[in-house]
Amino acid sequence: MKLFEPISAWSHEIAAIRRDLHTYPELAFEETRTADQVASWLEKWDIPVHRGLGVTGVVGILKGTGGEGPSVGLRADMDALPMQELNEFEHKSRHDGKMHACGHDGHTAMLLGAARYLSEHRNFAGTIYLIFQPAEEGFGGAREMIKDGLFTLFPMQAVFGLHNWPGMPAGTFGVLPGGMMASSNTFEIRIEGKGAHGGMPHLGVDPIMAAVQLAQSLQTIVSRNVDPLEPVVLSITQIHAGSADNVIPNDAVMRGTVRTFSTEALDLVETRMRELCEQSCAAQGCKAEFDFDRRYPPTINNPEQAAFCAQVIKELVGPDKLRQDIRPSMGAEDFSFMLQEVPGCYVWLGNGDGDHRTAGHGMGPCMLHNGSYDFNDALIPIGASYWSKLALDWLAQHR
Repeated sequence: MKLFEPISAWSHEIAAIRRDLHTYPELAFEETRTADQVASWLEKWDIPVHRGLGVTGVVGILKGTGGEGPSVGLRADMDALPMQELNEFEHKSRHDGKMHACGHDGHTAMLLGAARYLSEHRNFAGTIYLIFQPAEEGFGGAREMIKDGLFTLFPMQAVFGLHNWPGMPAGTFGVLPGGMMASSNTFEIRIEGKGAHGGMPHLGVDPIMAAVQLAQSLQTIVSRNVDPLEPVVLSITQIHAGSADNVIPNDAVMRGTVRTFSTEALDLVETRMRELCEQSCAAQGCKAEFDFDRRYPPTINNPEQAAFCAQVIKELVGPDKLRQDIRPSMGAEDFSFMLQEVPGCYVWLGNGDGDHRTAGHGMGPCMLHNGSYDFNDALIPIGASYWSKLALDWLAQHR
């Protein structure tokens, strides 16, 4: 392992920043304190800052002393989740109902570590853009930063992202060319029937039976319409209807999610869902309203940039710490919006199995979106070294 020694020497200082961010988590587009902290540290290290993209986004502009050259972007997300922390250690959340349960505090800290190192080693040609993004958790902060001019104000030839990954051995990296994470889409189906007494169903039109029939029919899209080799998930996660034991309700509502890795598969699923909603419900004498929301596109790594990241990882931590046999995740990530605009790559960094947690942690597993999760501070020098080497190597290769 060839970590950058200065980073290892002061990584405990970056860990202190990480724990401070964990203590004061902020939700999507509310990351004002976090953004203030990030901007303050960047300015302390003589890195000019641009603020306000995507409401609370921060971009550090780090120019090398070697003159003009290419530009590359490194991205970290900053927002927390609206959930209660179960940990009781000293740096637990002090904001009730808010928690850094996805490690964005660690992502921010690792990029800050790289910013400090790169600010002290500016003997490169070109520009490194340090992108601190808000609102990854369901609100598309990446999309909003792009809308506000991220890539027009700061043109870059490549952009890179990273996420900690519980369950993978700490300090190992996972990377794949092509699909890394799925698209995220939601749907709502409102079925209109005719209410009646539960003991006289013949006088009504039962939307619950229509919902049951439709739920079964929708599963045939994946099993009979989609190519069996195409990864697709269609999950009905909510069905709401009725308010009394002896009343057939007027309507029923179904909600859920669809995950795919290709636009073609997504188009097919949405079309078939719409057709089945109309036809299946009509067969039961009901009317259906179908709404489909395409939220995050799939995270698709550029093959050339994925190979570049793999080489950086091999040289930094050794080939035994690189996993290219990982399976893509059906989870989603809004870094996908950035990859639609600029070539790049998104990698996973193993967070371990939870043994790193300090006394007072919750009794649940150290998994993402769990109240007992905590980021592994041992990753800070690894992640900061990865970011630093990646940026310097990329600029050197593209002069």
